[in-house]
Amino acid sequence: MSVASTFETLKNNFDADAASGIDLVFQFNIEDDENYSLTIKDGACDLTAGDHDDPSVTLIMSTETLNGIVSGETDGMQAFMAGQLRAEGDMMLATKLGELFSIG
Repeated sequence: MSVASTFETLKNNFDADAASGIDLVFQFNIEDDENYSLTIKDGACDLTAGDHDDPSVTLIMSTETLNGIVSGETDGMQAFMAGQLRAEGDMMLATKLGELFSIG
């Protein structure tokens, strides 16, 4: 699955109710493909190709890790512990991904 379609899947699984009152930017740096950012604001999710100027947290991983996490085959925390996923910025925000998106 391409990175673009994986992010579309993620965006389609967005839980607007869980995002009420949240204002954050997840930057995804994909080591072997394009970067994307997801902006969560006022219960909406906006997907943008490229880099955001001021992300809340940056997640760095390969396409394979991204696809595994979005499909539910890979646990994000296990990927982090195994060094397949790195985070820069507010690490605790990375854990909110599972709350904001139905993964798997």
